[in-house]
Amino acid sequence: MDWVLLPTDALFFCLLALAVVYAVRVARDPLQRAPWRAVFRQRTAAASAVVLAAFVLVALLDSLHFRGGAPGGSSGAAYSGQVVSVLDRVLDPLRNGTERTYSAPFATHAFVKEPVELPDGRVVRLYPRLRHGGHHLAGPGAGRGADIALRTVAGLALGLGAWLPLALGTLWWRARRAGRPIGEVISRVLRGRTVMPWRTVLVTWAVVFATVGVLGSLSLNYHVLGTDKVGEDVLYQTIKSIRTGLLIGTLTTLVMLPFALVLGLAAGYFRGWIDDLVQYLYTTLSSVPAVLLIAAAALMMDVYMANHPEAFASVVERADARLLFLCLILGVTSWTNLCRLLRAETLKLRELAYVEAAVALGVSAPRILRRHVLPNVMHIVVISVILDFSALVLAEAVLSYIQIGVDPTTYSWGNMINSARLELAREPPVWWTLLAAMLFMFALVLCANLFSDAVQTAFDPRRSGALR
Repeated sequence: MDWVLLPTDALFFCLLALAVVYAVRVARDPLQRAPWRAVFRQRTAAASAVVLAAFVLVALLDSLHFRGGAPGGSSGAAYSGQVVSVLDRVLDPLRNGTERTYSAPFATHAFVKEPVELPDGRVVRLYPRLRHGGHHLAGPGAGRGADIALRTVAGLALGLGAWLPLALGTLWWRARRAGRPIGEVISRVLRGRTVMPWRTVLVTWAVVFATVGVLGSLSLNYHVLGTDKVGEDVLYQTIKSIRTGLLIGTLTTLVMLPFALVLGLAAGYFRGWIDDLVQYLYTTLSSVPAVLLIAAAALMMDVYMANHPEAFASVVERADARLLFLCLILGVTSWTNLCRLLRAETLKLRELAYVEAAVALGVSAPRILRRHVLPNVMHIVVISVILDFSALVLAEAVLSYIQIGVDPTTYSWGNMINSARLELAREPPVWWTLLAAMLFMFALVLCANLFSDAVQTAFDPRRSGALR
């Protein structure tokens, strides 16, 4: 096995490391810990955080890429040219269970008729039996309903069986930390009498584990969300698209923050010609339609890739380069709003007494910005970053729909919606590709919006008790 580190993988890991460092600093600082406790005391925020963590785990598994051993090669001496991820290995039954063409969810036969030669030599058009969907059934549709129900129950049992040790371990940890009997802690959690909404967290965990268990049990023998034009499992495509959506939302933020922080703080603190220059920059950039800039940059990237195919060792690396470039372009074109907010807040902070005292004592401007201004604008940064996340996920879908987004070979909800545009025009229409992409995108964006609302409420300094 030869591990492969793609550029987006490295940046994603760096972002996760920064999040861990920030979490450690928050845990050690009571002033920063108070608003985050207020966030997680809200039931909607706690439930959304659990679902978002599940999405992040999927993206993390899909960011661990490697090349397997080449068929017939000596051990450790040759590797396959195909780059896959750990998630691909987990989803091998879905990845390898391809059909000829379209098939509906839970179908046992193809969606379109094909010429089939009968034993007597006649050729007729029939709905052929699928190679993987329902292949274990004795006859066409024989006992399919009962089999699906049985596998659903088995998946629920498997998911809840995996959830139970986690729930009991959490309750035991809470009891040990509080110094109370575990029975009392369980009773308080079940009645919802805890400060943190542990009942909501445990129920959300149960729903996530049960969903994974059911999908895993059913997908071994059925195409739960059907297949597309080339017979690829739609559930596999949808799960693989999670990484693309998260990378667009997070890596774009990583690109945007330095521009917004440096220029916003500098414009608000130094004023004068620096303020005029920064205002000119973000006013001019805001005046140009972002779609035109992204389209021009995407076309230039396509021309470069077409003229330099030797720069990319595989199709995966080529698609990853375009994804990274899209994140860079979105970051460069989306820093203006946050920069404007930071400039306005810094203009107010520089007139406060403690900043003027630091200036009178001869403290350097970089130190004042780092020690006195930046900590007091971080609530704006946190709120803006979380609010922009869902907008960026939706932006990827729109850009891919108009074919200036990620590479067509990259799994993304935007590409799925784009392909569904023609499928809906069929008779009868192929609706499950669009439905699958919309369901997963809806879940991610809804949880991000609910969590961002809680963060905005807790970090708003105008609300009593949010900051102390």
